[in-house]
Amino acid sequence: MGQRSGMAYHGRMAATPTTPAPRLAWWLATGLGSGYLQPAPGTWGSLAGLLAWVLLVRGLGSLGAPWTAAAMLAAPLALTLVAVWAADAVVQETGLKDPSWIVIDEWAGIWFALTPLLFTVMVQPQPWLLWAARLTAPFLLFRVFDIWKPGPVDIAQRLPGGWGVVMDDVLAGILAALLAWPLDQWLGAQSLLHPGRWGG
Repeated sequence: MGQRSGMAYHGRMAATPTTPAPRLAWWLATGLGSGYLQPAPGTWGSLAGLLAWVLLVRGLGSLGAPWTAAAMLAAPLALTLVAVWAADAVVQETGLKDPSWIVIDEWAGIWFALTPLLFTVMVQPQPWLLWAARLTAPFLLFRVFDIWKPGPVDIAQRLPGGWGVVMDDVLAGILAALLAWPLDQWLGAQSLLHPGRWGG
């Protein structure tokens, strides 16, 4: 990628560097380059992942095919597998355990955190302010859990290779989704009670 040497990283060293990773793995692992943005590459990567999710869901939704709902729900799982492969390949090449510029794990985590919105913000007409609030809530919850790393989120980092890079973010995203769902329902109820407050 032209920026592999001298990169900042966090975590401990992994195995001795071995086979070079495919260029595709580097593009995916760095979130199409969003992992190089400073400061806070994890936050930038999460924002890029949120945008990619919105574009994907909007694109699939516009097709109107009977299989689109299943594809939207399966997307975070599919991305997780892709993320593990890409992260593992880059970790194997660099010998770094969890470089900060690998943000495909943030992409996978934020996609899980946003999953409850498949039933609201992406399928119903939304006032712009409500739309923004419904996207912001799971994003902030995900970042809190990803940074805080409570219990199993922290333990997941001990998994080997790409699994250790990705699974803590996936668990953080799932925790965020569990809280985002009732919060999203509350936001929806508030928009019905006070429609004028949401830019409708």
